[in-house]
Amino acid sequence: MNAQYARTSAVGFVAAFVVVSPTATAQDCDPNYSGACVPIASDVDCAGGNGNGPAYVSGPVYVVGEDIYELDREGDGVACEPKD
Repeated sequence: MNAQYARTSAVGFVAAFVVVSPTATAQDCDPNYSGACVPIASDVDCAGGNGNGPAYVSGPVYVVGEDIYELDREGDGVACEPKD
């Protein structure tokens, strides 16, 4: 059986994800949030949402200080809630 391979080029964009290790230290996590380690980055969005990162967090995340990444859109103190 002969196989032919075509060389193709693709133009697109590269997505960069920051994955926070479960062993992340407190200095790696933003102190404005609890329940999950919210990385300290230029922007953080909820994983699986519409945000463009560059960093993501899975929730739920509790806002215990200032919501600097605007993760809690409803203002109820809980962000990145799992979708029903």
